[in-house]
Amino acid sequence: MIQTGLIQSAHDDLVTDLSYDYYGLHLATCSLDQRIKIWQLDEAEGTWSVEDEWKAHDAAVSRLSWAHPEFGAILASASFDRTVKIWEQTSFSAGGDVQSNGSVHAQTAGSGSSSSSRWVERAVLLDARGTVRAVEFAPHHFGLKLATVSSDNHLRIYECLEQSSLATWQLCEEVDVTTLPSVSSPSSLSVAFATPTQTNVTLEGASASLVAQALQQSQVPVQQRPGSGNREADGGWCVSWCKERYWGEILAAGCGISGTVKLIQVSPSRRPTTLLTLDPTPSAAQKPSETNSGMGPSGDAEAPTPFAITSVAWAPSCGRSYHLLATGGRDGHVRIWRVKPAEDNDDSEAEGEPRWTGTIVADFDHHKSAVGRVEWNITGTVLSSAGNDGRVRLWKATIGSVWRPAGSIGVEQSEDSPDADAVMDDNVVGE
Repeated sequence: MIQTGLIQSAHDDLVTDLSYDYYGLHLATCSLDQRIKIWQLDEAEGTWSVEDEWKAHDAAVSRLSWAHPEFGAILASASFDRTVKIWEQTSFSAGGDVQSNGSVHAQTAGSGSSSSSRWVERAVLLDARGTVRAVEFAPHHFGLKLATVSSDNHLRIYECLEQSSLATWQLCEEVDVTTLPSVSSPSSLSVAFATPTQTNVTLEGASASLVAQALQQSQVPVQQRPGSGNREADGGWCVSWCKERYWGEILAAGCGISGTVKLIQVSPSRRPTTLLTLDPTPSAAQKPSETNSGMGPSGDAEAPTPFAITSVAWAPSCGRSYHLLATGGRDGHVRIWRVKPAEDNDDSEAEGEPRWTGTIVADFDHHKSAVGRVEWNITGTVLSSAGNDGRVRLWKATIGSVWRPAGSIGVEQSEDSPDADAVMDDNVVGE
């Protein structure tokens, strides 16, 4: 059963992002109105109330991210004003002044309230040369680090040098995602033609290499100039960290209108490199009738136009021998990738670097419109996606690891009822 609630009139303009804290008791929202709101959950009543609210940027706020609670109550916000700001929750008396990086900073918590906000601006990161579209704190075992992606197609990684004050952040890495070198050859990619009802039709080795070469010959370069492709509005910028410590610092990042996601490894001893490029083009070449019937790809189908990837989410591993990544794009597709890390005894090593492989295990187009966000639950077993169709859809693996719709939540009926409608799929078998 899906339990839902509604926050009426959360902002004065379009809500661009929301993010739960580690415990799920606080919710941060941002909007085109340039404001950030912190909501607190009343566990007894199941309702949300505004705890703090302030004007955070000089332009629309695009993304929010909470740091792990071991570092305190810290929030990062990205904006179209080309800045990333670090906020910390503090306590002080109403009307009191708070010193933030040497300047007086105080905010009002909500309209009509005379109490000062408990959220204080600690740092402003100004390195982006485009609108900052994605921001995410690294897993806590890597320290207090932050990754950002902006419309200049650059991935930037920052590390806090003074955790007591949060005032000093060092730019550790700055790379152009579109031109980042790869440690693997194209043949290392496992090209998959999977559907929601058929997840084991995969081309490996030489066949995959031939498919990749044919697609490369039939396509013209997508990115014509640095930045946002044809239009910034057509692009997509996203980032997600690998949650597992064993593999080191690895991120998934997408930029521009290429329609691909790169898995990037960051190491203190060398420049970042691309472990694997996830390109959905081969599976997207199927015709709709073939996808619905579970048939394989058509050999005479033309390579489709790539669409920007707007969101990527790396699932918690929870003991799996492989990784699951989800992507959502402007083509309305939600895709789930199974990524197999390189093995030490892998025979297909090049220059001493084992190769990673990726396979699409599910491809859904139920939204029929651009997908704005994908997110996993805490165990990586249920995926949620939000699209421009006004619905949040859930996806879950059934017996045999076949991914199917698990339900959807619509907000169009919520205006008349405090509880949104929830449509469940009875065919989904729980694990």
